[in-house]
This record gives sequence, C-alpha cells and structure tokens, in this order.
Amino acid sequence: MSIHDRYRLSVVINAKGTYTPLGVSRSSDGVAAAVAQALPEFFVMDELGDRASEAIAQVTGAQAGAVVHCTAAGITLAVAATMTGGDPRRTAALPDATDMHNRVVLPACHVVDYGHSNLQGIRLAGAQVDLAGDEDGCTIADLETELDGPDIACLMLVSSRLTAGEPIDLVAAIRAAHRRGVPAIIDGAAQFPRIADLLATGADLVLVSGQKYLGSPTAGMAAGSWALVQALRAQEKGIGRVMKPTKEAIVGVLAALEEWQAFDRVKWEADELAKVDEFVAAVARIPGVTAEVVPDPTGLQVSRALLRVPDAKRLATELEAGTPPIYVMTDRMADNELTLELIPLDAEEIATVLARLWAVLT
Repeated sequence: MSIHDRYRLSVVINAKGTYTPLGVSRSSDGVAAAVAQALPEFFVMDELGDRASEAIAQVTGAQAGAVVHCTAAGITLAVAATMTGGDPRRTAALPDATDMHNRVVLPACHVVDYGHSNLQGIRLAGAQVDLAGDEDGCTIADLETELDGPDIACLMLVSSRLTAGEPIDLVAAIRAAHRRGVPAIIDGAAQFPRIADLLATGADLVLVSGQKYLGSPTAGMAAGSWALVQALRAQEKGIGRVMKPTKEAIVGVLAALEEWQAFDRVKWEADELAKVDEFVAAVARIPGVTAEVVPDPTGLQVSRALLRVPDAKRLATELEAGTPPIYVMTDRMADNELTLELIPLDAEEIATVLARLWAVLT
C-alpha cells in the first residue's frame, strides 16, 4: 500500500518547484536509506553536529557550517548569533535584547513572504528591523544611511527570485557593512547550488535550504565564519532549542552532501535542459499557446517552461482541480503566463501534464 493510500492523501504532480506546501522535494533512495538507518540509533548530537560542520565546510569552502531545522529557523538563529556572539548569558536572555545591538538592516525590496514574512523571522530573535530604500529598490547609499544608525547587529540580504526591484550588488553591500564592523548574512533560500558564489561575496554567513535542490529531509544549512557558526550553534541552549535539527535530518544532510560531491552536475544540467526543451516543443503545438525556455533569474542552473495562454487563471485553477492535481507557478498569472519547473517530474508525470494541458486548452 502506498503512503498516499495508507493515509488517504492526494497524489500530486508538482510543477511549481521547491514549494513547501507541496512537500518541497523528493529525496533520493540513498538519502532515504541513511535516514532510515539513523532513526533507530542513538548519537552524541554535538558530535553529529561537528561532522555536519566539517562536511558543509568541505563542500562549500566555508570555515564551518551547521544544520538547522529549516532556512526560516536559520534566519532567526543567525540574527541571534550576531546579537549574542554565543555569550551564554545573552543567549539565555533572548528574545529580551536589552543592552544588545539588536537592529537588523534589511533592504525593503528584500522583504519576502515564504509563507510567513522574513521580517517575522528576524523579530523572533528579539531584533528590530531597519528597512533601507523602498519596495521598488535599494541603493548602496540607502544601505549606508541605515548602517550608520545605532546598535546595528547585522545586515541581512536575500538572494531569491522573490525579491523586488533591481538586483543589489551584494559585494558592495557587504563591504559597506564590513567598513562599519557589521556582519553580513545572506538568506539564500533555494540557492544551495550557488552557495560558493554567495560566500565569495564576503558574507559572514550564508543560509540555504537542504531540502530544496539538495534533496535532504527537512533541514536548513548555515555556512560561514567559524565564530559566527559557533555562536549560531550556541542558540540551541536558548531560543534555538525549539528549532533544533533532528538526528535523522543531520544524517540526511550528510548523505545528500556526499551524493552532491559525487554528482555529475554538467550532465544533469544538460539532461534537465533537454527535458524542458522537449516539453516546450510539445506544448507549443497546442493551439493558442506559446511556450519558451526561461532561466532562473538568480543564476541557478535551472531552466523552466514559460507558457503564455489565453486565460492563465482558469488554466491554473482547472489543473489544480483535476485528478491528480497539477500545481504550477502562478506569480506571472496576471500577464496570462504560467511557469512550470520539471526537475522533480518523471516521464509519466510530464506526459500527464501535457495530456491535461491539451484537454483543458482545447
């Protein structure tokens, strides 16, 4: 009996990408086996955390790393780390940030809703947020103005396709923070494949999901300077206690990192692009539909299919209402455009998507 049948759950076709409400991603058989091995075992959790730090450092080039419950938890813990420096008294006091530098500078155009606002993730640590610029953009001068304020704990930047305005020069932004002795954190969300590039900006800490393109169990990762990673791990004796990673999550991340190192990414990228090319060519045969291959706007080596249709809202609604439900990206729906990410889908699922598109659109 399948897990869907056992618990009376809907079988879903996820062409929406690494989307948390749909379970994010599919883990490999190897990762699943490692998790199954971990579940009945005991570990010294600090020791397991040390092995994870070593593995993250080896893969990313950072000085150290840590597994956290998820990237959202990583935001809260990273901010707490900059406020406390790992000091036990301060760590125990949070979210009471009395007598601490507790102001976080964030570009207003980097306020992102991941299902909850990243503003809330920052404030959970007891910090206050100083927004730089506005929702349409943020210049380095805007950042400099806010960084010159009192009690600045850190600069928080976001690398995501969900940010607004013109992309910020991350290197220049981080240098502006460092000139003032302020640490800089990048929330990389789904950007694990680009984590080395994000660290190369000079960021003190980069936060990414382990569950999205790495395919681990539910987990986030922090990679960066030794001191700041240790201060982040110290939060497990404070507010981080409710966000701690499980033994199976850490082991799953370790297994996923091992697979990543052995992975032929050049071949994978070519195979995935060929899959999208073939899909786009097939969809373009549907009357009234145009389709093209579009790259990820943040520079991830991920290609997606962009469909222009007469009524995108109706199409998305009917796809979700069918059996099985098919979910697609709808952030450009107002322009009658839908985007599909095919990475997790097999040939049978892609054939189902094509058949449904034909049925609904013709």
